[in-house]
Amino acid sequence: MRVKLSIIIPIYNVQDYLAACLDSVIDTDSSDYEIIAVNDGSTDRSPLILEEYAGKFPGLVKPVTTPNGGLGHARNTGIALASGEYLMFLDSDDTLAPGAVREMLDALDGGFDVGVFDFVTVDVQGKELRYDRGCERGGDFLFSDFPALLLSPPNAVNKLWRKSLFTESGIRFPDRQWFEDLATIPRLYLRAGTIRYLARPWYRYLRRPGSITNNAGIERNREMLTAIQTVCDDYSARGVSDEYRDELEAMAAYHELLTSSTRVNLLDPRSLVQDALLEDFTARFPHWRENPYLHTWPKKHRLLVSLIVHRQRLLLHGLLKLNELKKGG
Repeated sequence: MRVKLSIIIPIYNVQDYLAACLDSVIDTDSSDYEIIAVNDGSTDRSPLILEEYAGKFPGLVKPVTTPNGGLGHARNTGIALASGEYLMFLDSDDTLAPGAVREMLDALDGGFDVGVFDFVTVDVQGKELRYDRGCERGGDFLFSDFPALLLSPPNAVNKLWRKSLFTESGIRFPDRQWFEDLATIPRLYLRAGTIRYLARPWYRYLRRPGSITNNAGIERNREMLTAIQTVCDDYSARGVSDEYRDELEAMAAYHELLTSSTRVNLLDPRSLVQDALLEDFTARFPHWRENPYLHTWPKKHRLLVSLIVHRQRLLLHGLLKLNELKKGG
């Protein structure tokens, strides 16, 4: 039986969530897909749980263990082992919606290179907190017809990828680097043929208690600069950086300023990482104020950007803390 889909699950110390994740991708009525579960050097009970599922579903759940190398390394290991024509990445603390695997397999007619679907954010009780469309354009399209796709979240997980996009381009996720999706997904778009929006809420993203946003991680926000550099260098090498300048600029503004800068400011308004992010963005895109996408941003986003570029960091910090209190954070 031809393998149509390889579901790649990187696993690292998720003993409390792994069983639910694996349960969500088990479909014993389907034989045209595989689950490649990459144990990335877990030190908790995750390997035992994985071994149990591999024994219960031989041939379907295919376990592999590697020394800890990070999310990108685990995904790349899965890509190398995948037999499917298409790939799907699933984080091991998240799940797929009931029936999603069968619906995905039915959707794989070979007529697209990237299939984009919706995702739902849920809490640990399963309560739905937020619904996000995967794409703002329906049907089939080419990236050149809708470059604003660069402004959508660059998630690897809410998509079906033709495997040849990776194997023929040589593109892989960076090892041990934050923002690995941002460094990778925009480059795959550039090489894709048909992109199809599949308006189905297949991915369920778990909002776990606690957060990785702590003081020890502040410096790692500098890795945003590497991700942006990787994408811009690739577009330049392929001779299309001018064609997609507005989209690249708006993408960088969102991730370097609205995302990383505000994350750092919320943790430490005096951190010099904010200077690095701002200086990288303004040096790379000196005419950013003319960007048509930024003019359409909500007023609150434009206010945040204004505070960031004018280095009004204590005021920015106060507004961000106030917003956290309003959300109950």
